Amino acid sequence: MQWSPEAEAAIKKVPFFVRKRVRARVEEEAHKAGVTSITLAEVKATQQRYLSGMAADVKGYRFETCFGPSGCPNRIDTGEDLAGRIETLLEEADLLTLLRERVGPDLKFHHEVRVTLADCPNACSQPQIKDIGIIAACRPRLGPAECTGCEACVQACQEEAVYLDPAGPQPQIDLSRCCDCGQCMQACPTGTLAEGAKGYRVQLGGKLGRHPQLARELPGIYDGETVLEIIRLCLAIYRERSRRGERLGALLTAADFEALGRRFHGRQTR
Repeated sequence: MQWSPEAEAAIKKVPFFVRKRVRARVEEEAHKAGVTSITLAEVKATQQRYLSGMAADVKGYRFETCFGPSGCPNRIDTGEDLAGRIETLLEEADLLTLLRERVGPDLKFHHEVRVTLADCPNACSQPQIKDIGIIAACRPRLGPAECTGCEACVQACQEEAVYLDPAGPQPQIDLSRCCDCGQCMQACPTGTLAEGAKGYRVQLGGKLGRHPQLARELPGIYDGETVLEIIRLCLAIYRERSRRGERLGALLTAADFEALGRRFHGRQTR
C-alpha cells in the first residue's frame, strides 16, 4: 500500500517497540475503508484509536524472534523448536490475568513481560533490552584434523578471538573475546575447528524507559530444556514480586543471579 512522505515521517516518530503494530493497524483500517493511499490523516486517526484502545491489545507478554529461520546466513541451528515451546510456556503462564489483578484494566504495552529469541549473537531481536533474552550460541573447539595455516578462521572472526600459534599452525581461541557465533568453524576448510558447546546464552533484566539497563548474562551455554526452566523460574519471581507491572529487571536482585548461576552451573552444555 502506498504511503505519502508525510505519513512515512509520522510513523517513524512512533516508538519502535510498537511501530510495526501501529503501521499494520493503519494499513488494516485503510483497507477496510477502501483507502488505497495512506496520508497523514489516516496515520493520526489510527494512532489515536490505537492509543486509546491499547488495553484491548495487551496480552500479558510479548515474544519476538529474529528472521533467522527465514534464511539468515548467520543463523545457528540448534535443531530445537525452542520458539514454539517458549510461546506455549508464556501462553500457559496467563500473565494477562495477573496484570489485570495487580495493575487494573488500564494496561499498557510496557506492562507486558518481554521475551525474545535471537538465532545468533548479532541479536537483531534486541535481547539486551528485554526481560528475558535468549541467544543461540556455538562455541568452537579444536578437532582432530591438522591445521594448514590458511588463516581463514582468523579472517572470519570479527572479535579477533582466533589466532594461530606462532610455534606451529594451530588455531587458538581466546574465550574471553569469543561471542560463540560459530563463524570460524564455518570458515575452516579442514575441520580443525569443530563444534563444541552448542545451545543458548541467556540474558535477564534488560529494559528501556526512565531507568534503562542492559540485561545481565547468566554464565554458560544451555540446552533448550534448561532455558525453559530458567524462564519458568523468572516468571515465578515476577509473579511473586510484581505489584504494578514492573519490568523483571526491577525485580531481580544480585542474589537472584547468583542463585540462578549456582542452580544451573552443572547444566551447561560441554
